[in-house]
Order: sequence, then C-alpha cells, then structure tokens
Amino acid sequence: MHALGVSEGDEVITTAHSWIATSAMITRAGGKVVFCDTDRDTFTIDPNAIEAKITSRTVGIIPVHLYGQSADMDPILAIARRHKLWLIEDCAQAHLARYKGKLVGTFGDAATFSFYPGKNLGAFGDAGAIITQDEALARRMAMFARHGGLVKGEHLIEGLNSRLDGLQAAILSVKLKHLAGWTMRRREVARQYDAALAKVAGMVVPAVAEGREHVYHLYVIRHERRQELSAYLKNAGVQTVINYPTALPFLPPYAYLGSREQDYPNAHRNQSRVLSLPMSAEISARQIGLVVDAVSSFASTHG
Repeated sequence: MHALGVSEGDEVITTAHSWIATSAMITRAGGKVVFCDTDRDTFTIDPNAIEAKITSRTVGIIPVHLYGQSADMDPILAIARRHKLWLIEDCAQAHLARYKGKLVGTFGDAATFSFYPGKNLGAFGDAGAIITQDEALARRMAMFARHGGLVKGEHLIEGLNSRLDGLQAAILSVKLKHLAGWTMRRREVARQYDAALAKVAGMVVPAVAEGREHVYHLYVIRHERRQELSAYLKNAGVQTVINYPTALPFLPPYAYLGSREQDYPNAHRNQSRVLSLPMSAEISARQIGLVVDAVSSFASTHG
C-alpha cells in the first residue's frame, strides 16, 4: 500500500471476516478501513456489497481468500476496473488455490502470502512474500522493504527492514517442492470429512463455490451450538479452534466506526457459528475417524 501511494484519508475496502492483519495494515499505511460484508457460505467478501461502499476517497480493494478458498474474483475485478481502483489479494491462507483455473495471487495489482509456520507452506518462524506482475511496483516494494534502497548504502526513500531471513527462505525452498502433494492430501481429508459430516444433524460443512479449488488451510464447519460442540470435542480429546470469534468491525480497535449487527449480517452471524476441525496433510485415517465419531456422538446426545 505504501508503494501504491496510499495517503492519509484514502479509503480501502476489505472483508469484515478475516484476521486483523488485513485491516490493520490499511491503517498502518495511512488509509481508512472500510469493511464489507461477506458471502454467507464461502466467508469471502460479497461482491454485491462492495459498490455501495465506494466513495470519492476509495483507492483500493483487498479481498481475502479465506480459509483456503478464493474470493469471487470476476465481479470484484470488474468493480475495481470500473472505478479505477487498485486491488491487492490477501492469499495468506490460500497457497495454490484457484479461481476458474487460475492461481490466486495473479489477478490483482499485487498479492500477499504468509509463510507463518501453521500455513500450508510454512517456515520455521514468521515469514511472507509479496508478488506482482508490475515491474515498477515490484521495485518500489522491494526498495521500501530494504531500508529504502536496492544497493547497500543507497537510500532513495525512507523504508524499513522487512527482508525474508535466508534460513527461512532455505526451509521454504525445500518445503515448496512438497506443497502440491500436501494440497492434494488436504483435499482428500476434506472429502472424507464432507462425506461423513454432511449426514450429521445440525452440521454445515464447508461450501465450495463453483469454479473454485479450495486448498483447506482450515476445515471450517458451522453449527448453531458451536460453544457446546467445541467443549464436547475438547473433552473427547479433539482440539478445535475458532477462526475468528469476532468479526473485524466488532473488535475494539474499530469501535470508532460504530458498526451494527445489521451492517454485516453474514459476518456477524457466522462469527458465533464457525469452528475449525483438525486439518493437516499429516492427519491419519484413524484420527479423522476419531473426529467424526466425536462429532457424531455430540449430535446423537445433544439433539
């Protein structure tokens, strides 16, 4: 966003359902966060709600490919082009995900990837990358990340130190070779979960929209009695996580926006229902069976 020239007062539209890094960096770059509701079933930004958020101060849109599934990029791109807005894809959870056959991260002006250890492609510490097809933008971003210069001792702008550590890069280079195989395994695990859990009363398994290839960074179900289910699974030895328990507009840092439930009905509704079940490329058939049995037991004993 610095490289794209975001300045104080510029408005950037992003999803109401994501990790706070997405919105916090808008503020850190000097912009103003403008939240947009999500699609009820895919959790990604709702293209039908974006245009109403655009004002004369809007400069860009940041869709998030949440949980491993692409946002609906065709209408989002059409809106960005129609209003001459830049577009940054947040691909932190979506390594190798595709939209209509095309890899995420290749649609917008730039895209960000996280290599946090828990990601589908993870380092042994904090790490990440930015990609772009714009050579001039790539140069500006690299310059900003290297204390304002690309040559040692040369500082053409004020920047910061945001370079990827060489050790992390070496680890990632080795793991990258396995990413496609790990992704196939995650999809197989999801298929097994889908087949077993879709039959369980009260359970809503992850929806995959037409034309999208999910990579299942997280396997997120929905349930009306989420807290009870989570506690039951914990007692049964099954660890779960809530990603994310509070939609971004309702977090304390954004209280100044005065957001109401009706402003983001889908994000607000999903925040109390989402639950991430165990998912990894290494999970065994036995472990999948234990998760399914525990979920099924909850359904049979709690009505």
